[in-house]
Amino acid sequence: MDDRNTHTGGASALAAASAPRAPRADALRNRAKLVDAARAAFAAASRGGPEATLEGIAKAAGVGIGTLYRHFPDRDALVEAVYAAELDAIVEAAAGLAASEPPEEALRAWIGRYGDFVAAKRGMADTLRSAFHAGRLAPSTTRARVSEALGLLLDAGAKAGVLRADVRADDVTALLLGVFLSAGPHGEQTPRLLDLVLDALRTHPSPSGGTSRPKAGGV
Repeated sequence: MDDRNTHTGGASALAAASAPRAPRADALRNRAKLVDAARAAFAAASRGGPEATLEGIAKAAGVGIGTLYRHFPDRDALVEAVYAAELDAIVEAAAGLAASEPPEEALRAWIGRYGDFVAAKRGMADTLRSAFHAGRLAPSTTRARVSEALGLLLDAGAKAGVLRADVRADDVTALLLGVFLSAGPHGEQTPRLLDLVLDALRTHPSPSGGTSRPKAGGV
């Protein structure tokens, strides 16, 4: 027998045995359910609802507390997973809305989605502050990704001639944060304030009856 073949076969078997296994489908489903349940619990807590406990989140997800701890060893890990999932979702939503809805409707729908993100974020505020302080999450990265997604929608509206082309996405992000932080993402005053923001972003008829298009700036 060729020793080289024996060694090669043994090495291959050892590598296969030591390779990490892909997560099972049911484990992935449980993780997704936990993240969804946690997102809803944190958002509800930010609106004055009950405190989001790990036991309550596990129950809402339909799994045991042991399953939760297998996926997330502590509350910080769960909060950071929810935050990352929410950020990915609002960034991805911009492209989908821009492709499927008229520009103004796409922008308004995305702003509502962003409001949900801010609401969930407020319900996780203490833990997120610790994560930011420890360097595990970066607020500047979040703002940049949000502004990039918003810029896609603003650019689509500018190309369609219904939204101004001289606004910066990061300025609009700051305006939206001001609304959500002062009035709450779902407060009584919020829709009126968002209407004012949207009105400021629209192109308006000029006195001659045409459409006044500001000169393009960077979005």
